[in-house]
Amino acid sequence: MFDTQDIRDFEAEVQEIYCADDYPWVVGYSGGKDSTATLQLVWNALAKLPASELTKPLYIIAGDTLVETPVIVNHIDDNLNRMNESAQKLGLPFCAEKVTPQIDETFWVNLIGRGYPAPYSRFRWCTDRMKIKPANRFILDKVAQHGEVIVVLGVRKDESMTRAQVMSLHKIEGHKLRRHSHLPRAYVYAPIENWSTDDVWTYLLQVPSPWGGNNRDLASLYRSANSGECPLVIDDTTPSCGNSRFGCWVCTVVQRDRSMEALIDSGEDWMVPLLEFRDRLAETQEPARKLEFRDIKRRDGRIIFKADGTPIPGPYKLEFCKDLLRNLLLAQQQVRQLGPDPEFEIISLEELHEIRRLWRFERHDTEDAVPSIVREVTGLELDWPEDDIGALNPEDHYILTEVAQEYDLPPLMLRKLLSIEVQFQGMMRRSGVFSRIREVLDEDWDLADDRFTVVAGETELDAKED
Repeated sequence: MFDTQDIRDFEAEVQEIYCADDYPWVVGYSGGKDSTATLQLVWNALAKLPASELTKPLYIIAGDTLVETPVIVNHIDDNLNRMNESAQKLGLPFCAEKVTPQIDETFWVNLIGRGYPAPYSRFRWCTDRMKIKPANRFILDKVAQHGEVIVVLGVRKDESMTRAQVMSLHKIEGHKLRRHSHLPRAYVYAPIENWSTDDVWTYLLQVPSPWGGNNRDLASLYRSANSGECPLVIDDTTPSCGNSRFGCWVCTVVQRDRSMEALIDSGEDWMVPLLEFRDRLAETQEPARKLEFRDIKRRDGRIIFKADGTPIPGPYKLEFCKDLLRNLLLAQQQVRQLGPDPEFEIISLEELHEIRRLWRFERHDTEDAVPSIVREVTGLELDWPEDDIGALNPEDHYILTEVAQEYDLPPLMLRKLLSIEVQFQGMMRRSGVFSRIREVLDEDWDLADDRFTVVAGETELDAKED
């Protein structure tokens, strides 16, 4: 691009579009080369405008799935801090912040709490919950405040033929803006859409970062990770990560995480426990071993078969989820000892509380295992909220097992029924108790009944909420 156009031409276009209306801008920043080049271009262009024309806010958002590769998180956090400090000092209307998934949509709450299987190419449940929804909540909030919003993204046609086709679908004739694929009153602007990869690196390595970042450090990070960029995802047309891109360290969409392997080989050996945990998750996707880790039933009690009669496994078994939590906390302990941050957090206290709630009320963990697992691995006795549902002791479990054997009933079903009774105990109106009992009977009665679905072909439904 720079053989035929000057960088000032691109800056002039940014200035023209910014000044054309009163709609605020939301710039996606992932810390990678494309989003950095886009933000740097926008920053430099607007910094050259007189203060009287900088009349509308510009929000810089970085999506944090809470399971990003730690080295990348540090890089993004450092740059966001620099952006805010520099913008305040220069009087620019920029505000940088991170967007994160809500607590019930985080990776650990769904994987360990609900038992969702590790994501793979045909079931990327993580993308919508952890990437699309947080970014879209932010955008819709600004739409509610300002009426309309322009989303600025570092997407390029040069990335792939598919990407080029997608970008042409929502084009507004005679305008640089595109309609957002599904958010009303939101428009997309891609200032570097026609740049090549060489153009991006030429710009970054020849033009200094205006907020005080170091683009040569970014280039070094790419070389160390042998990787590509994981973009800010705003809809299901945006390419997800995988293929050894920067992104989530738990990603099992690819067979091997070459990015993390390369970072470890380049000296970040404190990340080894993370890679080992990730590889453990990848093992659960081996077809011959799926039923070793996963229930035969759906979360709603159905049993689903392929056309050839092979059962399609459901969510991870509760006992396996307990093992995952134990190993995750152990990995956290090891990273804190080996790595640069003794307070490094893999899983938050809020997530532990939500996992505990799901295990007790949805998966009927009458042992209340989360506090004991945390105590066993970390030695800490955390402040767990008390409630009226007491955990069963070994004698209680023995009695329940005896009763189940006497009446030829599934022990888990009895524990679920007992849990429902305790939850409704003391209520003046026990509305809904019979429907809850019916749900448990439907889920856990004899597996030999006819509550299954035959699924033609090879498509696996896995542990979807429906």
